[in-house]
Amino acid sequence: MKKNIRIYILKIREKLWFRPLLFCVFSVIGALFAHQADGFGFNENIPDISIDSIKALLDTISSSMLVISIFAVGSMISAFSNASTTATPRSFKIVVTDDVSQNALSVFIGAFIFSIVATIALNNEYYGKAGRFILFLFTILLFTVVILTFLRWVDRISRLGRLEHTINQIETVAAKSLTEYISHPNLKALPIRGDFPDSLAITANSVGYVQHINMEELQAIAKDLDLKMRLNCIPGKFVHDHFVIAYVRSDQNLELEMIAKKINNTIHVGTTRIFDEDPRFGLIALSEIASRALSPGINDPGTAIQIIGSHERLFFLWNQEKKSKTEKEEVLYDRVEVQDISMEDFFDDAFRPISRDGADNIEVMLRLQKTYTSLGTIDNDAIKKSATQFAKEAFNRAKLAMQFENDLENLKEHCLFSK
Repeated sequence: MKKNIRIYILKIREKLWFRPLLFCVFSVIGALFAHQADGFGFNENIPDISIDSIKALLDTISSSMLVISIFAVGSMISAFSNASTTATPRSFKIVVTDDVSQNALSVFIGAFIFSIVATIALNNEYYGKAGRFILFLFTILLFTVVILTFLRWVDRISRLGRLEHTINQIETVAAKSLTEYISHPNLKALPIRGDFPDSLAITANSVGYVQHINMEELQAIAKDLDLKMRLNCIPGKFVHDHFVIAYVRSDQNLELEMIAKKINNTIHVGTTRIFDEDPRFGLIALSEIASRALSPGINDPGTAIQIIGSHERLFFLWNQEKKSKTEKEEVLYDRVEVQDISMEDFFDDAFRPISRDGADNIEVMLRLQKTYTSLGTIDNDAIKKSATQFAKEAFNRAKLAMQFENDLENLKEHCLFSK
C-alpha cells in the first residue's frame, strides 16, 4: 500500500498544475498567518507601516504577476511544442517536468494569489500594527523571490525546448535509469536460471506497457501463498490479455484466479512507456531524434553524430559501475525470478536506427564505427560481442548504400572487426 501511494504521489508531482497549486496554498496561509503577529504584544518595538505603502507593493505584484504568469505559460507551451517537433514527441514528458520552469510558474501564480488575499484582508482591517509589519516583510521577501526566480527562468526558457538542451535532458534521464538497471538488473530479485517445471501461467488483465512492478508486494504474495514465481515481463514490455506475465509453482493446490488477480495488481500497466524504470526507453528516444535528423527533409547529420556521442557515454556507465561495485548485489526478493535485458537489445535500440538511416553518410558511419571501437574497450564480454556484431552490420549497410569506393575503404579501416 505504501509503495502504491508513493507511486501515485510521484505521478501527481509530474503534473504541471501540482506545484502552482501547492504554492497557492502556501501563499494563502502566509497572507493570513501575518495576522497572528498581532497577538504577541510587541507593537511598541516595531515600526508602524502604513497601509498605503503595503497596498502599493501588493498592487504592483497583482498587476504584474498575472501578466507574467500568462507569458510564462505561453513560453512553456511554445517550448513543449518545439521539443516535440524538433526532437521527438517522447521528449514531451521530460521537458514538461522541467523543475526551473515549474518553480517559476508556481512562484508567479503564488505571488498573484498572495497579493489578492493580502489586499482583501488589508482593506477589511484584518491586520493590526504588528500584522502589517509582518505582512510588509512577507511582501518584500516575496518580491525578492519573484525577481530572482524571473532572472533564473529567463535564462532557462531561452534554452528550454531547444534541440541540444532536450538531448541533454533525455541523456540525463536515461543515465539515471540505466545506472539503476546496471546496479540491479533483476530488480533485486533472483535471475532466471534453467527450467521452471510444473508451473502455471498467469496472464495479464490489461493492454499496454508495463510501467512499474511492485517487487515488495510480489515477494509478500509469494511468501503468504508459499509460491515460487518467475516474471515474464519487465518495465517497458507491452502486454495484452493473452500475454503471460508470470509463471508460478507451489507444492500446494493453487487458486489460479485469485493469484492472477493479486499479481496483476502489483504490475502497473499504462498506455505509454515512462523513463524512470525503463532503461531502454531513453536510448529509443535519443535514436528517434537521430533518425529525424537524418531524414531527407531535415538532413542534419551533426545531430545524429551528437546522439552517437550520447549513446557512447551511456554505455560507458557499465564500465563505471563495474569500478564502483565492490560487493555482490544483495537479493531482497528470493521467491521471485526476473529476466534481465540482453545487451543486443540495448545496442539494437541505440544504434540500429542510426546505422539504417545514416548508411549513406560517411561522417555518421565513421563516428558510429569509432564508437563501436571505443565500446569494445569496456571490460564487459556482452558489450564487446554486441559492438563487434553491430559494427559488421553497420558496415554491410554502408556497402549497400555508399557508391564511392574510397569512402568504403576509409570506413573499413575504422571498423572494430578489422582491428
